[in-house]
Amino acid sequence: MSKPLMAKATAVWLVDNTTLSFKQIADFCGLHELEVQGIADGDVAGGVKGFDPVANNQLDPIEIERAEKDPRYALKLKYNPAAEGEEKRRGPRYTPLSKRQDRPASILWLVKFHPELADAQIRRLVGTTNSTIAAIRERTHWNISNLQPIDPVALGLCKQSELDAEVRKAADKAAKEGRVMSDEERRKLVSTEQSLEMDADPKMRAGIAGLENFSVSDMKAEEEERKSSADYSDADSFFNLPDDDEDDEDDRMSR
Repeated sequence: MSKPLMAKATAVWLVDNTTLSFKQIADFCGLHELEVQGIADGDVAGGVKGFDPVANNQLDPIEIERAEKDPRYALKLKYNPAAEGEEKRRGPRYTPLSKRQDRPASILWLVKFHPELADAQIRRLVGTTNSTIAAIRERTHWNISNLQPIDPVALGLCKQSELDAEVRKAADKAAKEGRVMSDEERRKLVSTEQSLEMDADPKMRAGIAGLENFSVSDMKAEEEERKSSADYSDADSFFNLPDDDEDDEDDRMSR
């Protein structure tokens, strides 16, 4: 439902000039009922000048009369052709300066856990550029070695409902095209809660690079092999036979 311009100032005017209920004013202005009650008590919107919705062509007087007679009646905003489409966001998403350094980490999270998303969808979610997305996909970003994937919802770059809508849209598009998601892509799909509970990928020290496949079992196998192989480099070792009990017995009888 469309909301009036200067909603809080409009609520101030309605509280001061009508007998509408708090719920009617709250529903019309898009506020909470307790917030409207705070306006009436003087605890909220102190110093805000009331904005007349009738004089500014947002509400018909007959609507106020109907609502005052029936507490269950919901006020209807007057149709204004000039305001058509004003609620729709135009242009790229604005990202505050304090959060712009978090965008690469959120792009890496989207690329890793939602590979079905197109570049245009990632742009809408975090307000980035195609070149940045391509650099992170191809792992050529200048800071890729230090990036850790972080959920953009947790960073405040987008809402969970917006992310879910884009994921649903990508899944519907894939279903229409008849493309089946691979097992690897399905394993990458995790929820926001799961991604936040994941430990960061451990980084290997440069001094032990290349030993990632080495294990203790390999050491034991190598040691056993070394013990089992005898050293026959000394030829005399072939003639150092153990004493035989039968020879000892023959020697005793001959004596």
